[in-house]
Amino acid sequence: MKTIRALTLTNYGGVDATRIATVAAPIAGPGQVLVSVRAAGINGLDWKVREGYVRDAFPIALPATLGIELAGVVAAVGEGVSRFKVGERVMGPLGGLGAYAELVAVDEAKLTHIPDALDDHTAAALPVAALAAWQSLHLAGPVQSGQRVLVHGAGGGLGAFAVQFAKQQGVYVVATAAGKDVAAVRDLGADEVIDYQTQRFEAQVANIDLVLDYAGGEVLDRSWQVLRPTGVVVGTTSPDILARTPAGRRGLWFIMKPDAAQLAHIAQQVVAGSLQARVGEVVPFAELPAAIERNRVGPRRGKAVVDFSL
Repeated sequence: MKTIRALTLTNYGGVDATRIATVAAPIAGPGQVLVSVRAAGINGLDWKVREGYVRDAFPIALPATLGIELAGVVAAVGEGVSRFKVGERVMGPLGGLGAYAELVAVDEAKLTHIPDALDDHTAAALPVAALAAWQSLHLAGPVQSGQRVLVHGAGGGLGAFAVQFAKQQGVYVVATAAGKDVAAVRDLGADEVIDYQTQRFEAQVANIDLVLDYAGGEVLDRSWQVLRPTGVVVGTTSPDILARTPAGRRGLWFIMKPDAAQLAHIAQQVVAGSLQARVGEVVPFAELPAAIERNRVGPRRGKAVVDFSL
């Protein structure tokens, strides 16, 4: 039996709940592509799943392999696969768990080709953050020029894409970020950037049409007061947002959906230079548990990526 390395979650808890283990190698089933993983994006959902924080929203059977997006090379294709051939570079979100493994079987529909000009690290940083930013921006309805959008967590991979996509739609963007990231977020096009470490955003802004809450916690609870009467908060980090939405307000819980065509379009924007994709940290596979914990402890600029060759 062929075996591979994978980062597995054996029980809910802290860093010690995950371990690099030897598991049976998957095979490509009908409609699936077997990907030899070169790099994978590190996301906040990793530690939230690890600690059981989202066990009701995302029930899983343990042990489980963590990781939700990847970039790699096609190692084999299953019956009925027509879009990919062995040796081609691919990337995509899984729409579930399992990316932190040397080989992963992925449904063909979730993958797209990696442009030749895009390196593996950048490709691994795109699928979840870029698609989630685009989809959450448009979840509440069409975004119109002149609207005011507040982006929380704009210094991270998801928030950075949201700022850029919002500016492409012609909206006025207010962003919150840590002090060290303020200049970088302003360079992405944000009209106002608030250092949340020294300022209260609710004292600085008002009449917001859409809040994109990529931070969660008490940030969500403070966001309702900056909305217009018709404004909406879209949350990606608080599964209980509906229960925490005050009477007369509108809050929406967002879950990203794989979209290969949209991801391909986004990748071409990155190659063309009209969209910035910032990789903040590249870590070896052996250091992945520690990198997930760093994501939990505090915000980091750009997207962290694990390189399976290191």
